[in-house]
Amino acid sequence: MKFIKSLYASYFGRGNLNADIESGHTPLSLASPFETQGKQSNCIFCGASKANGFNVVWEDESYTVFTDRDPAAAHHLLVIPKRHVDNIKSLTAQDADMVSEMAAIGHRILDELKAPPASRRLGFHIPPFFSVNHLHMHAQGLPYRSAVRALKYYVSAGSRGHDKGFSWFCEVGQAVHILENGGKVGVFPS
Repeated sequence: MKFIKSLYASYFGRGNLNADIESGHTPLSLASPFETQGKQSNCIFCGASKANGFNVVWEDESYTVFTDRDPAAAHHLLVIPKRHVDNIKSLTAQDADMVSEMAAIGHRILDELKAPPASRRLGFHIPPFFSVNHLHMHAQGLPYRSAVRALKYYVSAGSRGHDKGFSWFCEVGQAVHILENGGKVGVFPS
């Protein structure tokens, strides 16, 4: 844990990892007001469109899919709801269907890209280990571009009655199961 706190402090220039984990804040989200419905004027993902410089590959009335600006894998997409939702930690059991819809969209796009189902990773970074405070699911067609990049998307299987272990990334199936059972997704085992 000391190593992780050191990485966090050097990456974000902050040393209070435990307080940030508990509050669900990241350095980028601390200065901005939270809103759970509609759009937030200072949220870059609320304005995700081709006109705003995003490489949008698919959208409907509820969701937008665009390529990651710094892809970690052969195919790296972000699936976001068009309405502002803070992050994975803000979700409740009522949001499990939304997460399942996001997963279905991600799989559909990866199918079109011919990414084999066994070589996919879909999931969410958990605050404070993310850069934009707008719910976004990573949909990746592997392989990763490097072993170091893969570490950012490490999935920790649960044990002793937990759906996931200690990790800053939650696989979409883990997230759905945790939410459906009334739990909250967090860095620590859920």
